[in-house]
Amino acid sequence: MTIAVLSDIHANLEALQVALDYIDKHNIKKIYCLGDIVGYGPDPNKCIQLVQERCDVSLMGNHDYAAIGLANIEYFNDYAKMSTYWTINTLTENSKEYLRELPFFHQTDNMMMVHASPTNPSFWYYVLSIHDAQIEMKSFNEAMCLIGHSHVPVIYSKKNAFRKTPFNFEPNEKYIVNAGSVGQPRDGNPKTCLAVFDQDKAKVKFVRLEYDVQKTYSKIIRAGLPLFLAERLLKGY
Repeated sequence: MTIAVLSDIHANLEALQVALDYIDKHNIKKIYCLGDIVGYGPDPNKCIQLVQERCDVSLMGNHDYAAIGLANIEYFNDYAKMSTYWTINTLTENSKEYLRELPFFHQTDNMMMVHASPTNPSFWYYVLSIHDAQIEMKSFNEAMCLIGHSHVPVIYSKKNAFRKTPFNFEPNEKYIVNAGSVGQPRDGNPKTCLAVFDQDKAKVKFVRLEYDVQKTYSKIIRAGLPLFLAERLLKGY
């Protein structure tokens, strides 16, 4: 079975639609969303609707949590705070109700899924290094944990970090796979990012796709959101 993994959509409808078009073109039937459907971007309700319709599993992200008034956003930077207040005022009641029901983690027989970190899924820790990954691996028994949150696609084993894909998983090893970001990549590549996992071949690849970033840019400006949130999309930082 092949699984598409989306994370950190951040209300970027154009990027999400391109990712879903790829999924449909390649006849991928299973879709997991690792959270942060909203925040930063101009189309929170439409993105929520698509995730609700298309994703088999959808998790709570820190921006989703903030958008329903449950998170302390004091640690957010000014841009994140401004977009959070905008999102709160923009979400429909149906969208808020959907976000309220999102779980913090999901498990299958061989896979753990969280937005940020498996040790404390609701504390929004970052996994940014091999050392971080080694600590986090102690908290799950599955062969793999799928995460997002940092917006940087990377695969961690117990001893190494891998950024080039396709990547083949070794038996009897443990991995953390960061799916990157659909709507706001931060690895210096502005193309939308999703992870595609082939369970039968024990292989994962990061898929990078062009989308109409200028359209999203213009929507952010028209919405009155900070210019910085539009500019960063052009550079992927």
